Formats: sequence, C-alpha cells, structure tokens
Amino acid sequence: MTDVASIRPLAAVLVSALAIPVILSLKTRPNVREGVTLTVAGTKFAIVASMLPGVLSGTVYETQLATLGPGLSLVLRADALGILFGLLASLLWIVTSFYSIGYMRGLAEHAQTRYFASFAASLASAMGVAFGANLLTVFVFYELLTVSTYPLVTHDETDGARAAGRKYLAYTFGGGVAVLGGTLLVFFLTGTTAFTPGGIETLATADPTLARAAFALLAAGFGVKAALMPAHSWLPDAMVAPTPVSGLLHAVAVVKSGVFGIARVVLDVYGTDLMVDLGVALPLAAVAAFTLLTASVIALRQDNLKRRLAYSTISQLSYIVLGLALLEGNALIGGLLHIPAHAFMKLTLFFCAGAIHVETHTDDISDMAGIGRRMPLTMAAFAVAAAGMAGIPLVAGFVSKWYIVIGALQGEQFVFAAALLFSGILNIAYFWPIVYQAYFETPEGHDEKPLISAVLGGREAVRTDGGEGREEPLSEGDGSDAEMGDPDESVPRPEQVDHLGKRHEDVEHHGGPPEGGWDRRGWQGQESTWFMLGPILTAATLSLALGIAPRLAVFLRIVETVVVGLPGVAL
Repeated sequence: MTDVASIRPLAAVLVSALAIPVILSLKTRPNVREGVTLTVAGTKFAIVASMLPGVLSGTVYETQLATLGPGLSLVLRADALGILFGLLASLLWIVTSFYSIGYMRGLAEHAQTRYFASFAASLASAMGVAFGANLLTVFVFYELLTVSTYPLVTHDETDGARAAGRKYLAYTFGGGVAVLGGTLLVFFLTGTTAFTPGGIETLATADPTLARAAFALLAAGFGVKAALMPAHSWLPDAMVAPTPVSGLLHAVAVVKSGVFGIARVVLDVYGTDLMVDLGVALPLAAVAAFTLLTASVIALRQDNLKRRLAYSTISQLSYIVLGLALLEGNALIGGLLHIPAHAFMKLTLFFCAGAIHVETHTDDISDMAGIGRRMPLTMAAFAVAAAGMAGIPLVAGFVSKWYIVIGALQGEQFVFAAALLFSGILNIAYFWPIVYQAYFETPEGHDEKPLISAVLGGREAVRTDGGEGREEPLSEGDGSDAEMGDPDESVPRPEQVDHLGKRHEDVEHHGGPPEGGWDRRGWQGQESTWFMLGPILTAATLSLALGIAPRLAVFLRIVETVVVGLPGVAL
C-alpha cells in the first residue's frame, strides 16, 4: 500500500460545499440552479472515480487538513473502503438530482432552493465520512451530516415534519455523543484514532474492560444511524420527508454512514482477531439478527408504502452489520457488498413510491390494486428491486446475501444463517402482495391481505406521504417564501397541480383509483415524466448489473480489495 499526498479527497468534499452559496443565489432562476446541481454532482463523481484505478492497485490518496495535537489530526484519506462509500454516494447523487427535478416540480414544492442547497451540504458531509482517515475526522463529518440533513427531514414544515425532525436530532446527536465518547476512550488507550487495516495494534494490549466499553460506545453511536434496534424509531418517522430525501439520504448517505462507521470500527480500529478476543462480535451479531427479523415482521403490518420501505431498510441494514460481525472472509465481502446492493434496490423502491405519489397521490398499499395498469414501468422496476431485496438470483441482493450466508456456514454460525434465510421469506411476504395486486388484481376485485390491517398498518400514524406540501394553504404573514414574492417558491397545494406542476380544478382525488378505475398507460413512458422514470430505470438497471456481473460493476472488486488487505482474514 502506497500513500500519496493528493488534493482529490478534499476536492471531493469541497466541490459540493462550495456549490451551496451558488445554489442559494439562484433562487429565482430554477433552471440554472438545477443545472449547477447536476454539474456539481457529475464533477464530484468524476473526482471520486479518478481515484478508483489507483486505489484498486494499492494507492491511498491523503489530504492533511489540520493537526490538533499529538495523535490528533483531521485527515482525509481515500482508501478502498472509503472509495466504496464515496463512489456509491457520488454516483447516486447524480441519479437523485435528476429525480428531484421531476419530483419537486411535479408537486410544485415550496423551498426548492433550500432543498437543493441542503442536498449539496449533505453530500459534502457524507464524502467527509467516507474519506475520514481517523475516528476524529469521521466524527466531525458525522455530526455535520446530521445538521445538513435536518432541513431535508423537516422540509414540509408541517407539525409532523417538525416532530420527526426533533426526534431525528435527538437520536442522531445522541449517537454522535456516544461516538465522541468512544473516540476519546480509544485515544486514551492507544494515543491515536487513526484507521489501520486489521486494527490499531496497541489496542490489543489495552485494558480489556475499557476496550470493550469503547467498542460499545462506538457501535451504539454508529448504530443509531444504522437503525439498529432499539435506536431505530427515528427512521420510519423521518419518512415524512420528500421521497428523494428518503431515497438518497435514508437509503444511502445517512443510514450508510452508520453502517460504514461500524465497518471502520470492526475492520480498522479493532480488527477481527481482537473482536474475537474481546468477545464483542457475538453480541453485535445478535443485535443485528434480532433487528433484521423484528423489522421484517413489523414491515408486514405497514399499509403506508414508505413506512413499509422504512422498516425494510432497518432490516436490510442489519444484513450489513451481521456480515461484519461474523468476521469470516466471505461474510465480510457479503456485508460490504450489501452496501451498494441495498442502495441500488432501495433507491429504486423509494423512487417508485415517489412517482406513484406524484402521479396518483396514492400512498397506501391497500389503495394500489391494479395500479400496474396506470404505471407499468414503475411497478416493473419495483418488482425487480423487491425481488433483489428478497435475495432472488440475478439481482444485486442475491449476490451479497449469498456471501453472508456462506460466511455464516463456514464459521458454523448456523443460527445466523437460519435467521438470514427466514428474513428472505419475510421479504417475499411483505413485497409480493404489492407486486401481485398491482398487476393481477383490480380495485373492484381486491381482497385485503390477511397480514395487513388498516389501523395497525399506519393509516392513522404520522403521514409519510412522499413529500406532500403544507397541511394548510399558504397565507399572508406566515413567514413563507411566498410572502417574499418568489415565483419559484410560491405554489399551489400539491393536489391542485398535475404532474407538470400546472394548476387544475380537480381536487377531489386524494389517493387510490379514481372513479372508473385506473386508466391504462403504455410501456413507452406515458405514466410520468422522464425526469422521474429515467432515474427509476437507471437504479433498477444498476441493481441488475450488480446481480448479474458484480465484478464488472466494480463494487465487488473494491470489496475484495478491502477484505484481502485485512491481516488474518482468509477467503
């Protein structure tokens, strides 16, 4: 491994950070604003991708930011594990930026400038987490990620959105405090917080009780954003955010920063050998297994589509943590590979939920019988991603879960292998009814599934409606952007606009099939705008590409580079 001083890790962070004031200055010029967003997203991806060949050949790119004292420094470092997260987040920001244009304009959402600026800030923070060279640097950007995503969670400015935002801050800042405590304890024990493949060597000679305490703090702190139970309940409530936010930040950047932090702790702070010696791997695996099964069971009872996807996310994140906690070479590969696999599949599913909301104002699964007639491409992409989530071959989820199960069997962890297989069955149980009723039922002939109950399914819970606007019309003196006369931000209520953002008089349809049933749309894209359909099909295609040719999709090669570089791990 060769360390090379380079500005590129810093450039990957700064390119979107510097775009924030530019985006804010273009409030009255939405076309230019979105053009800047897409340009910056493409530039960020190009910077990260330019480091990929070197990283695969053993080069590490490093930028020194500041030295705070002996053993304490802020450093950005692009190694194989960092590239895995950085490449994923930067790639999917491009896809989500296109989708956001179609979604935000499709609903004529308010405060779109703030939305795109907050997205840029969030991606800058996520890149800092990806390329943090030590626990201290990761902690700084981990907290900045919380701050920058808060405006996105509360975007709708309703009472429900503000309540979800407060809960989000309470949980994630609490997790940040735990990460800081663990970081300080590791520094006290070793005199450093720097990541080292295989773990910090001097930590093995430290007091075992304190080393276990540091691990518990770090795992709990990162586990909040990884939505490990019982610190998970912020995630379903955060689904009140617009769907692009739910897609990228709550299926990629935010939640993946949590599992990425756990990966750093397991692989680069403690190492597999010390994890075994301290006996901390088994409790982590047990929490992950409990979470993935319990969240799947809860998902069965969710009638609101986004809440079902939220609990699915909680379950799927624990696949990653379980793969890491098993400490076997193949399980580590599977756990790390599930980071991009889950991102592609879950982004597809959230994008589909958002398109359904924009086009039909439908959010509840029980109202979607026959919707495949109205949105054939969208539901086909949904079916592909759902199959991958259940581990069906030829989709990304099968490859990553196969590696995890093989690793569990090699390590003779048969209970965890059984948990993984049973969770796959539960995935089929809560995804198949959606696909089946979309294509093979009609609203008139729809029979409610026995595992779904309207009240228990969340109809009377917090409305995670894919980013619906204000509960009341804008009024004078409410402090909104409309009061300032901004033509870009002053908008009618969502149910008063069509998919192009034009006002119409039909405000009676608030979800479910209209009178007379769903109208049939062709397979050529008549169901929505291509600003939304394009990203949906792109994310679904990425799910298939990773499932059919994982090495050609490069992410498996990155993961193998990470695991092969770990001392004491056999494949």
